[in-house]
Amino acid sequence: MKHLLKSILLILATITNVSGAAFADSLNIYSYRSQLLLQPLLDAYTAETGTDFNIVHAPKGLVQRLKAEGANTKADLVMTVDISRIAELAETGLLAELNSDVIAANVPHYHRDEKDLWTALSSRARIVAIAKDRVAQDAIQDIEDLANPEWKGRICTRKGSHVYNRALLASIIAHNGAAEAKIWTEALVANLARKPQGNDRAQAKAIWSGLCDVAIMNTYYYGKMKFNDDEPEQKEWADAIELVFLNQAGRGQHVNVTGAGILKTSKKQQAARAFLEWLTEEQAQRIYASVNYEYPINPSVAADPEVFSWGQFKVDALPITEVARLSPKAQMIIDQTGW
Repeated sequence: MKHLLKSILLILATITNVSGAAFADSLNIYSYRSQLLLQPLLDAYTAETGTDFNIVHAPKGLVQRLKAEGANTKADLVMTVDISRIAELAETGLLAELNSDVIAANVPHYHRDEKDLWTALSSRARIVAIAKDRVAQDAIQDIEDLANPEWKGRICTRKGSHVYNRALLASIIAHNGAAEAKIWTEALVANLARKPQGNDRAQAKAIWSGLCDVAIMNTYYYGKMKFNDDEPEQKEWADAIELVFLNQAGRGQHVNVTGAGILKTSKKQQAARAFLEWLTEEQAQRIYASVNYEYPINPSVAADPEVFSWGQFKVDALPITEVARLSPKAQMIIDQTGW
């Protein structure tokens, strides 16, 4: 209860300072995404349609808030990062069916909810980064290769319980079964150069410093480091690594997604649906790519030239809902193996 109260207070503190009338007249979004990443999309849509937005930004606690508000919530849409958070929202029963031919045409079925309660909006690949001066480009082909004894003491990762790693392990369970996934995780932990810690950028720094030679990370962090003028030392971290896209001879590269859904209680579902449809079209998909170095979810839209230069890859077409379903099993394995 104390944790829940703290989360709710955090959300209340981040609400955009607008009047009740403004909430009534505008499209209202509860968002896990930071304002920095979301604002360019909102500005472009406002310029095109005149639609105004009010945003609640919070890194956690939005599901609890929505449950507490119930039918009285002012939210029209919820925007999230990571499949686990999207699935958690869907399980509340608070989301309306999208019923959009536009979204169905723009977003592959494996990146949409099987009950039509949410859609992915962008994707990020969880790849392996290698030390460019110490590891051959073809030394690692598949995520399963990280269990090989040649990598003992050479791998760095953030905690396995982080949503990015939990989703990755869930995808391995889906393809190889829980027993093999546990064996792989045990071997991965045995190969670690240090206790899991830090964020994805910290793993690139560890490669740069010589602490490890291989790391698991999301692709977009590479762009964030490569062009970080505020912290130029991160450019050196990016320069020390190369990106390896995995399982290209088999099932394809695991990706995670950002996504969104519409609240059943919204009185502006048509306007909310129109905004979600626009987010899956070319202009918005290009903004996603250029602002946060993410991949378009719409297969007809090319990646940003910078992101494209990192390499093309085959995507794992495992339904993202299956990743969400297996995430609790993945967490169990993470706890059992000490990842």
